[in-house]
Amino acid sequence: MKDKRTNFIRLAEQRTNKVLKAVRTLGHCSNINLYEYDSEQVEAIFKAIEEEIETVKIKFEREGKVFKLGDDVEGE
Repeated sequence: MKDKRTNFIRLAEQRTNKVLKAVRTLGHCSNINLYEYDSEQVEAIFKAIEEEIETVKIKFEREGKVFKLGDDVEGE
């Protein structure tokens, strides 16, 4: 069990730092002296990022949950 937790921490830290670095690197594209873009392009970038983050977040929230039919049915 400890090996799974240790592996999770190791990989999660590495992958999170990689994502953060990529986001910071993407921020360099905001330099208007070097690049030209419009608000629709910026919105498309952040929409794609936000959708993917939400997809991954849902995966973490579902882990360990068990579906049971009828648990929330009142009066039965």
